[in-house]
Amino acid sequence: MNFELNHIPKREEKPREKGVTMMMDKGLSMRETENFIDASGHLTDVVKFGFGTSYVTKNFKEKIKLYQDNGIQPYLGGTLFEAFYARGMVKEYLQMLDKYNLDLVEISDGSIIIPHDEKCELIQSFAKDRTVMSEVGSKDSGIIVSPAKWVKWMQTELEAGSWKVIAEGRESGNVGVFRPNGTAHTLLINRIIAKINPNDILWEAPKKTQQVWFIKLFGADVNLGNIAPNEMIPLETLRLGLRGDTFFDFLPADYAERLKQVNDEEEIVEED
Repeated sequence: MNFELNHIPKREEKPREKGVTMMMDKGLSMRETENFIDASGHLTDVVKFGFGTSYVTKNFKEKIKLYQDNGIQPYLGGTLFEAFYARGMVKEYLQMLDKYNLDLVEISDGSIIIPHDEKCELIQSFAKDRTVMSEVGSKDSGIIVSPAKWVKWMQTELEAGSWKVIAEGRESGNVGVFRPNGTAHTLLINRIIAKINPNDILWEAPKKTQQVWFIKLFGADVNLGNIAPNEMIPLETLRLGLRGDTFFDFLPADYAERLKQVNDEEEIVEED
């Protein structure tokens, strides 16, 4: 960091197993990618080429290498895997991963239904040679998955070989672990974390309010994804308590209490 400041949460160094941040690349140009890496590459663990954008992205191979050369793992959005699966082209999908030298892979069924036993078999097969992230939850707000199924599916997918299970939230942040208005589905999340280690989950949280909610619940080292390129630095300041939303969360209790009392007294004076 650029200067010393005490009472800042310690973050693991990359490559890290917790506190992972996933940026969503929806079609950055090569120049934008270079600029992103220059500004935020040191904060970025993985980059997802959102949904099927990799099919039409220019300089795709060069972008992959650029990320990899800078210590960032790129991977293809789960929707693209589903597009290959729906066409009976899983073998071709694996060949494509080899062609582009992609280790990290997402297996999801957010747009289509894959029998869960078959999904776990796919995870197990892919995990023999690659790092797998699997996603749980539907992109369709009309499909309701019970908390018991969320827990069971996450457990079995981790057992099958997933490095992380992704909790669906979409880039819109209004499905899966979120209600239609974007607020966290607290009952569902509490049921999940009662059985699943939060370090094994990457929560899709594109909105600041959602990021704040997860940081307050799990601390600075919560795994968060679907972060916009220009939100990577703002998110890191939330993780470190250097933004108003989490300012008091990482200060010692006596500091925080004293400062809050001063703030309350100032507010009373202003009201008078």
